[in-house]
Amino acid sequence: MKITCEKCRSAFKVDESRIKKEGAKFRCSKCGHAFAIRPKGEAAPSTDPPAANGADGDKPSISPELLELNKDLHSQMERKTLPAAEGPPVFRIIKNDNCPLYETGDEFQLSGKIFRVPVNKAPCLILARDVLKLLQTQGETNIDPNPAYKCSGCTGRILFKYKQPAKAEAPRAPEGKPDNYMGAVVSLLSSFSIFKGLQEDEIRDIVSLLRHNNFQEDDVILRKGEPGRNLFIIVTGKVEVVSEDGMSIAFMGSGDVFGEMSLLSGDPVGATINVVEPSTVLFIGAKDFKKVLNEIPGLQLNFTRLLARRMAEINLARSEEFASGMTGKLSEMPPAELFQTLNVNQKTGVLTLKLPRESAYLSFREGELISARYRNKEGQEAFFELLKMKEGRFKFIPGLSPEEMEAPEVGDFMHLLMEGLRKIDEDDKNFLRTMIPNLTQ
Repeated sequence: MKITCEKCRSAFKVDESRIKKEGAKFRCSKCGHAFAIRPKGEAAPSTDPPAANGADGDKPSISPELLELNKDLHSQMERKTLPAAEGPPVFRIIKNDNCPLYETGDEFQLSGKIFRVPVNKAPCLILARDVLKLLQTQGETNIDPNPAYKCSGCTGRILFKYKQPAKAEAPRAPEGKPDNYMGAVVSLLSSFSIFKGLQEDEIRDIVSLLRHNNFQEDDVILRKGEPGRNLFIIVTGKVEVVSEDGMSIAFMGSGDVFGEMSLLSGDPVGATINVVEPSTVLFIGAKDFKKVLNEIPGLQLNFTRLLARRMAEINLARSEEFASGMTGKLSEMPPAELFQTLNVNQKTGVLTLKLPRESAYLSFREGELISARYRNKEGQEAFFELLKMKEGRFKFIPGLSPEEMEAPEVGDFMHLLMEGLRKIDEDDKNFLRTMIPNLTQ
C-alpha cells in the first residue's frame, strides 16, 4: 500500500496486512510528522474544509480580505496536521544549574534523528542522548509527565520534564474566508519578485510556514544590532530603512523583503526598520527559512540575485561618497564649522545635508554662499535654519552649473554666519524666558 506524508509529501510503501481496521499511526522518517492511515476502503471522517484551489484550471481571485491576512492564516495551514498531542514529545527545562547552552523555560523535541532546540541555540549531544534513552525506555506515547529528569551534564546540569500538551480542540473553519483562500494567498505571493519562477506546490510549502503581523505608523519592526531571527515579506504598506544616526537610507513596499542579510551572515541586524504607513508583514523563522532555501533551488537563485543587487547598490553608494571627496556626520562637524571650512578653503560646489525630515542643498562659489534650500525656505532663512541642525550626514560635490556660476551671492558669508549664530543664541534665551519667567537679561 502506498501512502504519502501529509506535510512533506514524501511517498512510502506500507504492508497493508499490518494495518488494523480502525487504523494506525504512521510517523514520516523524513520530517517527523505523525498522521493516521487506514486500510484501503476504510476512509476516516474528515473535518478539513473544501479544497482551496477550486475547479481544475480555475485561477483563484484575490479577495480584499487576503491583504489583511488576519491572525488565523497560519492556523488554517496547520489544520492538515495532527494535534500537538500526536506530534513529537516536547520537554521543558524546569531548573538550570550552570548549563552553558540553555535556560529555564526553554523547550525542545526529539523525533527520530531530529533534535529540535530553541531558536538561535545549539543542540546538546549529551541532552539528545539522555532524551533518546528516556524515549526508548518509556516510549513516545507513555512518558510520565510527573517526574523530573536530570541530564548527564558537562560543565553544568539541567532538570527537564515532559510537557503535557493542552487538549486540542476540533479545528474550526475561519469565519468570513473564501473557499479558495489558500490558493489566493499562493497567487498573491507568486506575483512577488522573490517567488518568481517557483512552482505552485513550492510556494504552498513556504506559505504553510509563514506567520503574519500588522504594524502601525511609527512602529519599529527591527532595530540595528539585534540578532536576526526572521525573514520579513511586506504584503501591504510602507517601511523605512534608517541608519544608526537616524538618517533615511531607503523605503520598501509591497513585495519587498528584509532581514535576510543577518540570517544568512549570522551578523546582527544592520539597520533599523520603521513603519511609515500601516503595514501587513509576513515572516518566517530563521530555521524554516534556511530549510526552504536549501530545498527549493529556485528560491535560492532569487535570493542570490537579490543579494547581488543589494551589494551593487551599497558599492555604488560608497563609490559616490568616495568620489565626492568630502562626507561626514553633522554630529562630528556641526553646520557652522562645516560652512566655515568651505568658505575658508574657497570651495566651489554643492553641499547636500541629509537630515531626519528632509534633505537640504547649499551652493558655494569660491567659498561664498549663492543659494540655500531647505523644506519651504530659501536663501538666508534656510541658511539660518540649517545652522541649528545637530544630526545628519553631509556630502560635498565639487562643481556648479553655468547658471550657478553667474548667480548673485546670498550675502557676505561671515556676516550671514554671525547673524545666524546670534539668532540661535536669541532663540535659546527666549526658550529660557518661557521656562523661567524671572530670567534677567
